[in-house]
Amino acid sequence: MTSATKVYYSQTTQTEGRPLMGLRRRRVLTKDGRSNVRMEHIADKRFLYLKDLWTTFIDMQWRYKLLLFSATFAGTWFAFGVVWYLVAVAHGDLLEFEPPANHTPCVMQVHTLTGAFLFSLESQTTIGYGFRYISEECPLAIVLLIAQLVLTTILEIFITGTFLAKIARPKKRAETIKFSQNAVVAQHEGKTCLMVRVANMRKSLLIGCQVTGKLLRPHLTKEGENLRLNQLNVDFQVDTSSDSPFLILPLTFYHVLDDTSPFRDVALRAGDGDFELVVILSGTVESTSATCQVRTSYLPEEILWGYEFSPAISLSASGKYVADFSLFDRVVQVAAPCPQRGGSRLGDPEKVKLEESLREAGDREGTALSVRISNV
Repeated sequence: MTSATKVYYSQTTQTEGRPLMGLRRRRVLTKDGRSNVRMEHIADKRFLYLKDLWTTFIDMQWRYKLLLFSATFAGTWFAFGVVWYLVAVAHGDLLEFEPPANHTPCVMQVHTLTGAFLFSLESQTTIGYGFRYISEECPLAIVLLIAQLVLTTILEIFITGTFLAKIARPKKRAETIKFSQNAVVAQHEGKTCLMVRVANMRKSLLIGCQVTGKLLRPHLTKEGENLRLNQLNVDFQVDTSSDSPFLILPLTFYHVLDDTSPFRDVALRAGDGDFELVVILSGTVESTSATCQVRTSYLPEEILWGYEFSPAISLSASGKYVADFSLFDRVVQVAAPCPQRGGSRLGDPEKVKLEESLREAGDREGTALSVRISNV
């Protein structure tokens, strides 16, 4: 058998002529793992978000979060400043009331709204009293001071906590996990396999890595229900056949295309169809012990039949292993995979239906039939 001619396949040249907007409309998940689903007609959506303030504030974009952070402090300073001003008005501390010489105000030197605002700021930020300070004349003022400090401290803890939680999220760590731009289908260990490549671009490891997949495609149930996006599990394994792969170098994960595969009646060879493959990697970040999940998706035209990944690992002159990420997405054309037992199911779905009908006819006649329709 002659060796297959190796042809380097460029992802850039493949997608230059394609309408990117069309790809975005079809995706359930973007290539970088974000949801492409729009939620509509949710009853009391704002109320639901307010009930879960912690998650709402963490998911908030940074520009809005910084604005909310600043507005929270300035707003509480001004709100309690107004209350302090009303206390001064009720006690007759303002200069326009012409208080007597022996009059002791609730807060010394608070005669205007600006002075009340400055006193509120000094109290809340614990700058320290100097020119303005509270007196023993008004028990109400003492209670108000305690209430201000308690309430604003709780609010500051909440806002600061959301800041720290947002910074500590493993979302940025997920950006250093790379999936190959394309999935490929080729022979591996005598089996036809669907392959994706995954790499960790940091030296810190991911503990307990697991790679799973979901095949999203329309499905018509036996009851006649049309499911627009039916989800089927796609199992992936690695060369090490370990449940927790050692992701220190780029690894290729394999899914065997056989009679038990959810791709058994999907036309992978044609490179078209109405389905989407979502690949999910889950693991624990070694340095923070936070759970990290990375996602990507592949459309039919991004699954290449008869290609395999180009080697991306080499050995340097000093004896160190080198992962060359310029070769990470590069694929090589090889001999087309040989159909296995039941392998014709990876072709045209119409052939699958015809084969099944012929087998059923043979069963009714009591004759075992081995049916396979040629692709010619």
